[in-house]
Amino acid sequence: MMPLFFSGLAGLIFGLGLILAGMADPVKVLGFLDLGGAWDPSLALVMAGAIAVASGAFWFARRRQRQYQHQHQQSLLGLPIHFPTGTQIDRRLIFGSLLFGMGWGIAGICPGPALVLLGGGFGKGALFVLAMLVGMQVFTWLEKFYASTRKQSDQ
Repeated sequence: MMPLFFSGLAGLIFGLGLILAGMADPVKVLGFLDLGGAWDPSLALVMAGAIAVASGAFWFARRRQRQYQHQHQQSLLGLPIHFPTGTQIDRRLIFGSLLFGMGWGIAGICPGPALVLLGGGFGKGALFVLAMLVGMQVFTWLEKFYASTRKQSDQ
């Protein structure tokens, strides 16, 4: 019950942060992404602040993991911690990043703010979340298709 409570609290704080910072306002985000037009650099400070907070949390979690010699790969609430392990920059990462960036640049919305907009009852958020779910399903189908194609070519 406590992990669920703190997960909900963290989501609420994250959502409020997105609203206060202007990240849930597609017009402000598009102003930040428009480097050739009337560029609004204020969201760069938001990103720098987010990186600083996340870096501190990752540092604490990794230090805790080393301190207990990898026995405690759990959060303080007892949930498993999954550190990123991939270090390779490949075609999939580049293509996925380009797709994500193009979607963000077209709509001015990324997944976190989309959930905030959906929770606030804004149609743009609902449309974005629907498109995101469709995209996730298409990705799942493509992954299965390519995995089965690879198996057939290996045999």
